[in-house]
Amino acid sequence: MARTATARTRSDVAVLHPAIATTGRVMFTLIFFLSGITHFTNLGEYVALMPAAIPFRPFWVMISGVVELLGAGLVVSNTYPRLGGWLIAIFLVPVTITVHGVAMMTAADPQIRAMQTSFFLKGIAMTGAALLITQLGVRPAGRPA
Repeated sequence: MARTATARTRSDVAVLHPAIATTGRVMFTLIFFLSGITHFTNLGEYVALMPAAIPFRPFWVMISGVVELLGAGLVVSNTYPRLGGWLIAIFLVPVTITVHGVAMMTAADPQIRAMQTSFFLKGIAMTGAALLITQLGVRPAGRPA
Protein backbone atom coordinates (compact mmCIF):
# COMPACT_ATOMS: atom_id res chain seq x y z
CA MET A 1 0.00 0.00 0.00
CA ALA A 2 2.79 2.45 0.90
CA ARG A 3 4.54 1.68 -2.38
CA THR A 4 1.40 2.54 -4.39
CA ALA A 5 0.89 5.81 -2.51
CA THR A 6 4.54 6.75 -3.05
CA ALA A 7 4.32 5.97 -6.75
CA ARG A 8 1.31 8.24 -7.11
CA THR A 9 2.88 11.23 -5.35
CA ARG A 10 6.49 10.98 -6.55
CA SER A 11 7.34 12.17 -10.03
CA ASP A 12 10.26 10.52 -11.80
CA VAL A 13 10.01 12.99 -14.67
CA ALA A 14 11.13 16.60 -14.45
CA VAL A 15 12.21 19.07 -17.09
CA LEU A 16 15.77 19.85 -16.11
CA HIS A 17 16.57 22.08 -19.09
CA PRO A 18 13.56 23.92 -20.55
CA ALA A 19 15.47 24.91 -23.71
CA ILE A 20 16.13 21.24 -24.48
CA ALA A 21 12.45 20.43 -23.89
CA THR A 22 11.42 23.21 -26.28
CA THR A 23 13.93 22.01 -28.88
CA GLY A 24 12.58 18.46 -28.52
CA ARG A 25 8.99 19.65 -28.99
CA VAL A 26 9.96 21.52 -32.16
CA MET A 27 11.96 18.58 -33.53
CA PHE A 28 9.17 16.08 -32.78
CA THR A 29 6.41 18.19 -34.31
CA LEU A 30 8.25 19.46 -37.39
CA ILE A 31 7.45 16.36 -39.44
CA PHE A 32 3.75 16.67 -38.57
CA PHE A 33 3.62 20.34 -39.58
CA LEU A 34 5.34 19.67 -42.90
CA SER A 35 3.31 16.55 -43.61
CA GLY A 36 0.07 18.22 -42.55
CA ILE A 37 0.64 21.07 -44.99
CA THR A 38 1.52 18.73 -47.86
CA HIS A 39 -1.67 16.75 -47.22
CA PHE A 40 -3.39 19.76 -48.80
CA THR A 41 -0.77 20.91 -51.32
CA ASN A 42 -0.16 17.38 -52.68
CA LEU A 43 -3.57 15.84 -52.02
CA GLY A 44 -3.45 13.51 -55.03
CA GLU A 45 -0.12 12.00 -54.00
CA TYR A 46 -1.41 11.20 -50.52
CA VAL A 47 -4.62 9.73 -51.91
CA ALA A 48 -2.52 7.47 -54.17
CA LEU A 49 -0.60 6.15 -51.14
CA MET A 50 -3.78 4.83 -49.53
CA PRO A 51 -5.08 1.35 -50.34
CA ALA A 52 -7.89 1.54 -52.92
CA ALA A 53 -10.21 -0.40 -50.60
CA ILE A 54 -10.50 2.62 -48.28
CA PRO A 55 -13.56 4.70 -49.22
CA PHE A 56 -13.54 8.51 -49.40
CA ARG A 57 -9.75 8.68 -49.57
CA PRO A 58 -9.50 12.44 -50.29
CA PHE A 59 -11.70 13.15 -47.26
CA TRP A 60 -9.49 11.01 -44.99
CA VAL A 61 -6.32 12.63 -46.32
CA MET A 62 -7.69 16.10 -45.52
CA ILE A 63 -8.91 15.03 -42.07
CA SER A 64 -5.54 13.48 -41.29
CA GLY A 65 -3.81 16.71 -42.37
CA VAL A 66 -5.99 18.72 -39.98
CA VAL A 67 -5.32 16.22 -37.16
CA GLU A 68 -1.56 16.41 -37.79
CA LEU A 69 -1.50 20.20 -37.82
CA LEU A 70 -3.72 20.53 -34.74
CA GLY A 71 -1.84 17.88 -32.77
CA ALA A 72 1.55 19.35 -33.64
CA GLY A 73 0.35 22.85 -32.79
CA LEU A 74 -0.89 21.78 -29.37
CA VAL A 75 2.38 19.97 -28.55
CA VAL A 76 4.81 22.59 -29.88
CA SER A 77 2.95 25.48 -28.24
CA ASN A 78 2.71 23.53 -24.97
CA THR A 79 -1.01 24.37 -24.88
CA TYR A 80 -2.79 21.03 -24.13
CA PRO A 81 0.21 18.92 -25.08
CA ARG A 82 -1.46 15.71 -23.89
CA LEU A 83 -4.38 16.24 -26.26
CA GLY A 84 -1.91 17.00 -29.04
CA GLY A 85 -0.09 13.76 -28.26
CA TRP A 86 -3.37 11.83 -28.50
CA LEU A 87 -4.20 13.44 -31.83
CA ILE A 88 -0.80 12.51 -33.22
CA ALA A 89 -1.03 8.94 -31.87
CA ILE A 90 -4.55 8.54 -33.30
CA PHE A 91 -3.23 9.76 -36.66
CA LEU A 92 -0.14 7.53 -36.62
CA VAL A 93 -1.73 4.17 -35.80
CA PRO A 94 -3.93 3.79 -38.89
CA VAL A 95 -1.40 5.48 -41.20
CA THR A 96 1.43 3.26 -40.01
CA ILE A 97 -0.66 0.13 -40.50
CA THR A 98 -2.62 0.91 -43.67
CA VAL A 99 0.05 2.74 -45.64
CA HIS A 100 3.45 1.50 -44.49
CA GLY A 101 2.43 -1.87 -43.07
CA VAL A 102 0.55 -2.88 -46.21
CA ALA A 103 3.32 -1.61 -48.51
CA MET A 104 5.93 -3.37 -46.39
CA MET A 105 4.13 -6.68 -46.83
CA THR A 106 3.09 -6.36 -50.48
CA ALA A 107 5.90 -4.50 -52.29
CA ALA A 108 7.52 -6.66 -54.96
CA ASP A 109 10.77 -4.67 -55.02
CA PRO A 110 13.07 -5.56 -52.07
CA GLN A 111 14.32 -1.96 -51.85
CA ILE A 112 10.79 -0.60 -51.60
CA ARG A 113 9.97 -3.26 -49.01
CA ALA A 114 13.03 -2.24 -46.98
CA MET A 115 12.09 1.45 -47.18
CA GLN A 116 8.51 0.73 -46.11
CA THR A 117 9.80 -1.40 -43.23
CA SER A 118 11.87 1.58 -42.11
CA PHE A 119 8.84 3.89 -42.41
CA PHE A 120 6.73 1.35 -40.49
CA LEU A 121 9.26 1.20 -37.65
CA LYS A 122 9.54 5.00 -37.64
CA GLY A 123 5.75 5.18 -37.31
CA ILE A 124 5.89 2.83 -34.32
CA ALA A 125 8.64 4.90 -32.68
CA MET A 126 6.78 8.18 -33.25
CA THR A 127 3.59 6.61 -31.88
CA GLY A 128 5.54 5.65 -28.76
CA ALA A 129 6.81 9.21 -28.37
CA ALA A 130 3.29 10.59 -28.85
CA LEU A 131 1.95 8.17 -26.24
CA LEU A 132 4.64 9.33 -23.80
CA ILE A 133 3.49 12.91 -24.36
CA THR A 134 -0.11 11.83 -23.59
CA GLN A 135 1.03 10.60 -20.20
CA LEU A 136 3.79 13.02 -19.27
CA GLY A 137 2.87 16.21 -21.07
CA VAL A 138 5.73 18.57 -21.85
CA ARG A 139 5.40 21.38 -19.30
CA PRO A 140 8.16 22.20 -16.81
CA ALA A 141 7.99 20.53 -13.39
CA GLY A 142 5.45 22.09 -11.07
CA ARG A 143 2.99 22.98 -13.83
CA PRO A 144 0.31 20.48 -14.77
CA ALA A 145 0.34 19.30 -18.38
